Amino acid sequence: MASISEQLYDALGIMILGMSLVFVFLSTLIFAMKLVARTFGPAALEASSAPESQPQPSQSAVSPLMAAVITAAIHQHRKKNII
Repeated sequence: MASISEQLYDALGIMILGMSLVFVFLSTLIFAMKLVARTFGPAALEASSAPESQPQPSQSAVSPLMAAVITAAIHQHRKKNII
């Protein structure tokens, strides 16, 4: 039977081996993910000197009157739930 100090020494060696293997595996995984992202990722957009056009508001936007009605209904509902 091995002494307690020999067992602790073996346990420390196994722990360091396990931690180093996990570190190597995760480092390899991160490197591989970055390589795949560079290889198959979206192409970088070139900066053009022409300004981009502003998106136009759609015709299906809520009218100001409807927004006011919805806001009033929300305030009334919250006031009713507080009491």
